[in-house]
Order: sequence, then structure tokens, then C-alpha cells
Amino acid sequence: MKTFNDFASYNEYIGLAKPLDNDIDVGYYDPPNMLLKSEAVAVDFYRISIKVGYRDKFVSNAKPVNAVFFNSPEMSVGWDVDPNYTGMYLQLSKKTIEENRYLFKTYLDYGQHEALYLTDEEVQEISAVFQLMMKYYESKKQNFNVLLSYVNVLVSLVEAFYKRQFSTDPKQYSRIVTDFQQSLIDYYKQPVKQLPNVQYFADKLGLTANYLGDIVKHFTQKSALENIHDFVIKKAKELLVENQKLNTTEVAYELGFEYPNYFSKFFKKQVNLTPKEYRLQAIHKN
Repeated sequence: MKTFNDFASYNEYIGLAKPLDNDIDVGYYDPPNMLLKSEAVAVDFYRISIKVGYRDKFVSNAKPVNAVFFNSPEMSVGWDVDPNYTGMYLQLSKKTIEENRYLFKTYLDYGQHEALYLTDEEVQEISAVFQLMMKYYESKKQNFNVLLSYVNVLVSLVEAFYKRQFSTDPKQYSRIVTDFQQSLIDYYKQPVKQLPNVQYFADKLGLTANYLGDIVKHFTQKSALENIHDFVIKKAKELLVENQKLNTTEVAYELGFEYPNYFSKFFKKQVNLTPKEYRLQAIHKN
């Protein structure tokens, strides 16, 4: 599989304009003059693509959509598309992301299959921001900070639109939360050797960790990691009270803690009692 390490080589391959900058590239799609079908390729940078009236022939019976797509390093994507869509793209080097991480949200790592679908009004808003971005992009480095500010505006709009998407189709996304919670229950139905983490459940559900985390946070008002911690504490309480033959070290190992001391500190931070204190208090109440 071919990997493109810079904007120039990728743009030449796909039929886009030559980039004016090596760290940020902004432009409009021109499908009649672009490569409309390709095997899977990867890029070693980040891409945000806004496509209007876009239909991918890889998806059977697909209807044209208005959507934002994301590509991140090491993610591969192929395509076979109709030539009658319009749109815009923003390409960001890893250096730009690293130096301005506070500007960019987790959905840069969502992946191609977690697109953001846009309403007509949202397309107009994003198009207006792109016009301003192009103005300052074409003036090159003279207005680099202004360009970055508009990139931040674009990313903030995307964040707002994702929240709208999560809210307008709650059945689809709440099912992901339910599957996450069930996977957490299932995790402790078998002997465990380590604590569960967000990446484990994302892999289990076929999602990126950031995407899963944002959906869980949207519907539970807690991060995926906080949900995991809450469940671990719940299991710890059950083991301490219902299985008193286990000492706290054994409880720690049952939960997947590598070091019992870490379990005690973790439990104390969450409950304001040590495991021993909690057990004694629970026994006294009973």
C-alpha cells in the first residue's frame, strides 16, 4: 500500500492544486480533473474533507450525502466516486497538530467510517469559513496566525455539529453506549490479568478510542475512562462485601490491578475510604 508523506505528492496523485505551504494546505475539490477511483492509500498527515453531493460507489445503494470526512496518519482509504460532487479540504501536518494541539479536537482521529453528516445550513456555515481561510492561505505566511484562528473556528463548528448529530439520532449512538457498558460487564465475567482501558473496548466495538469516548461522554456526561473507573469501584465493593474470604491483595488481583498498593490508593481516591475501612464499615452496617 502506498503512503504519501507530504501534501505535494498526495495532491499530485489525486489531482489537487499544488500546496502553497508544507504545514497547512487548503483548497477546493475539482472532481472532473481528479482521480475518481483508487486502491487503498495512506497519508502521513491529517485531512479534513467537506464533500457536498458525495456518493461512494464502494457502498451499495448509497445516496449522495453532505459530509465531513477525516483521515489521520496510518489510516488507509480507497475510493470509487461519482464526479459530480463539490467540496473543500484542509490538510494539516503532524508538526502543526503537535505545536497547536489545543486547537484540534479528538475527531481528527475518528476515521473515515465516522463521518459527520451536514445539513444544508451547516454546509453554508462551513463554506463561509473556508472562503476566509482561502483568503489568508493565499497570502501565505504573512497571516499564518489568522489562518490558524479560522482553522480553529472550523474545528469548533465541527464539534458543535457532531453534538447535533449525536442528539438527533440517539438510538444509533445510545446503542454504542449500551454495547460499551455490556462489554465492560462481560470483561469481568472471566479471569482478568489487567485493568480494562478505553482502547480495549474501542477495538471490541470496531471504533476509534476518541470516537467511542466522545459518544460515551455525550450520553453519560462522564468520560469512557470515568465510566470504567466507576464500574471497577462497583466490582471492588461487591468483592469486598460479598467475598470476605478474599483479602484486599486478592481483590486487587481479581480486578486486574498489577500492584495491590495502587488498588488501595485508587479505591481511597474514589471512595474516601481504604478497601479495609470500606469492608469494616459495610460489615458493621449489616
